Amino acid sequence: MAAVKTAVSLDEKLLERIDQAAEELRLPRSRLLARAAEDFLSERENRKLLERLDRVYGDPPTAEEEELRRRRRRQHRRNVEGSW
Repeated sequence: MAAVKTAVSLDEKLLERIDQAAEELRLPRSRLLARAAEDFLSERENRKLLERLDRVYGDPPTAEEEELRRRRRRQHRRNVEGSW
């Protein structure tokens, strides 16, 4: 896929944090931002799909199901942490 340049305005402190993370991960800033956007959009799409499934099946998630989702998300984050 072809890369497209774009200009984005960011808070200065946020940009400093991004640059620090990119340096630690030995990634170009643009790649770190692209991965962050991909992760955000995947999470959003998954949430929308889950909401549609919940509407179809009619029952909102139970407290146990919500806790299981939270634990899975935390575990996933731990699994991918440092993989960038």
